[in-house]
Amino acid sequence: MRIISGKYRGKKIKYSNSLITRPLRDIVRENIFNLLTHGKKINVNIEKSNVLDLYAGVGSFGIECVSRNANKVVFVERNQITFSILKENIASLKQKENISLIHSDISFFLKRNNHHLKFDIIFFDPPYQDDDYINYIKTLKDLDIVNKKHLIIIHREKSAKDEFKELINVLFIKRYGRSQIIFGSF
Repeated sequence: MRIISGKYRGKKIKYSNSLITRPLRDIVRENIFNLLTHGKKINVNIEKSNVLDLYAGVGSFGIECVSRNANKVVFVERNQITFSILKENIASLKQKENISLIHSDISFFLKRNNHHLKFDIIFFDPPYQDDDYINYIKTLKDLDIVNKKHLIIIHREKSAKDEFKELINVLFIKRYGRSQIIFGSF
């Protein structure tokens, strides 16, 4: 796995071969960022955006945002082994400013966070069997921690029958192999 573009382009991202996480494949990540950069339906500019990477895993999405000059990236990951790899990946960038690493369950993070920062991009990449993320979408909507122009990106299995369409306005859905990427807003 590697960083696709920006100031850290080509740098390798460590990941785990365990069944705990499934890293976002390079080709899927590249397509997401092509849509973010060139998509006509998207009004969010990655540069200078505040990004919340929930279920961050080893950090491939958020690290790509850092490489592309996001203003601030907040990574939230609860699994200790995965969080250790995430910390290594961030340390290898040798950039500490504008990055926050949160080792926490998402519900705890949302309850304790003082939410002084408003986000432009929120990325959800929950395990396929996890549907708790729908409750987190509800909580985020209630907390009002997104900027007026914002984007919610959700990575799910193509066959998932999730019920979140009443919570977000779906702009469009892209499918790549087993994955589907949902782009929307509140």
